[in-house]
Amino acid sequence: MSMLVRMHELIAAESQFVIATHSPILMAYPDAWIYQLGARGLERVAYGETEHFAITRNFLNRHEEVMRQLLEPED
Repeated sequence: MSMLVRMHELIAAESQFVIATHSPILMAYPDAWIYQLGARGLERVAYGETEHFAITRNFLNRHEEVMRQLLEPED
């Protein structure tokens, strides 16, 4: 969160950033251009279309079920 605040300060001072991240929190920065490498190559995507957003949303909405699936021993 502190990084977002500092980025905002620097952007207000006309700085630009190229950031490689898996963090859906950093990707949520207003008006960020997000590029994703997929089957069609490099393409610009909306925040809500990123794989990392979907994974995080799924985990937060179903964290108990996801943890059970991940941590239960297989039969």
